[in-house]
Amino acid sequence: MLKLPGLIDPHVHVREPGATHKEDWDTATQAALAGGVTLILAMPNTQPPIFDENTLSLTLQAAERKARCDYAQFLGAGPANALEVARLAPYAAGLKMYLDQTYGELRLDSMRLWEAHFQHFPVSAPLVVHAEGRTLAAAILFADLYRRPVHLAHVSRAEEIELIRAAKARGLPVTCEVTPHHLFLSQEDLPAGAAEHPGRAEVRPRLATRADQQALWANLDVIDCFATDHAPHTLAEKDSPQPPPGFPGLETMLPLLLTAVHEGRLTLEALIEKLYHNPRRIFNLPEQPETWIEVDEDAAWEIRSQELFTRCGWTPFEGWKVRGRVRRVVLRGREAFREGRVLVPPGFGRNLRPPLYADLVSEPHECYL
Repeated sequence: MLKLPGLIDPHVHVREPGATHKEDWDTATQAALAGGVTLILAMPNTQPPIFDENTLSLTLQAAERKARCDYAQFLGAGPANALEVARLAPYAAGLKMYLDQTYGELRLDSMRLWEAHFQHFPVSAPLVVHAEGRTLAAAILFADLYRRPVHLAHVSRAEEIELIRAAKARGLPVTCEVTPHHLFLSQEDLPAGAAEHPGRAEVRPRLATRADQQALWANLDVIDCFATDHAPHTLAEKDSPQPPPGFPGLETMLPLLLTAVHEGRLTLEALIEKLYHNPRRIFNLPEQPETWIEVDEDAAWEIRSQELFTRCGWTPFEGWKVRGRVRRVVLRGREAFREGRVLVPPGFGRNLRPPLYADLVSEPHECYL
């Protein structure tokens, strides 16, 4: 039995508040434990989005009642909330900036709207951007101009990973993540069921070419983290005339990556680095004491949606044959998962940021420390 540290997924869409028919804090954290993940960082583009003290309090109250693994919640950058989110920075996983592909209160249509967040959000706090292509290049420029670290979410294309390599070679403060679905799927290798139901291939960033996929594998040394971008939607929604983008992934990430280890495409040391050590460093996460997972690395099995804990009820990897299965999870000294059963109750998970109090300081943090 292989013993690993509890894994960290820094990019999870919990869907609460506003879309709990797809997922909520209870089902998302059950899925996390089943996948060997003991800590998730939740994205802010919910309904309503998490972009001020009231909405942060709303989702943290739900998490306190329901979460079964540990967590922290991102704030969302909007066109007029730079001072508010800077004030709330100590209580959040970090700030998420959507520079591509979003709507409503978190839409940032102009680089001028980026400036206030780069100026005011604490340089010591994580700042994550959804950026693609030329927007990703602009985000790297902003990291240099404002002398602050920036984490680039779900990198998917050869030109992007090559630009990140060049930026790192010049000492720019950028880190990045890649998703399993961009490593294992492409335009030439579509998700299960996508031939009959094209909506099942909809994801953002879109699935890239096989050459892009190969470039990610060839540049694993540049990639700091693996992250699922777990974005559940129901099959009815995915098969509709206007399918929303996103895949579930919390329960399939580790077996897919362990299969790559078995095939010699990835080392176990790199897997631990990108699923534990680097996320802790980049996102300033405390250690989870007495926390580990046990994996049968030789177990061969087939991914089946009916066995998953995620509420959305499907997976793009349906029928895939993989190696490596989570047998046991211990979280803070307590057995949280064993042989297909979640053993801790709702509310067992802890917020790994300080509690959100009503008497928060009113002054924003300075950009330069």
